Amino acid sequence: MLLAHPVLLADRVREYETLSALDAEEGDATARRRLDDIAYSLCVAAGTADIDAALVAARHRLPGARVHDDSLITAKHRLRG
Repeated sequence: MLLAHPVLLADRVREYETLSALDAEEGDATARRRLDDIAYSLCVAAGTADIDAALVAARHRLPGARVHDDSLITAKHRLRG
């Protein structure tokens, strides 16, 4: 599976969130089309047809995202140390 570059994902997620916050779905045809295009791009990049799942997957691939919660491992290590 092709993976989108994290910078591209960050831009798409930011633009999707911005357009959603501005209610682009209720806006003119150009705004709706742009929101649909970005949603489609995110879904393709994530390999899903669900925009919510695509947003979660994209966010996990962004720089600084934690793939798993290792807080218990860290806490256990501190107790032994």
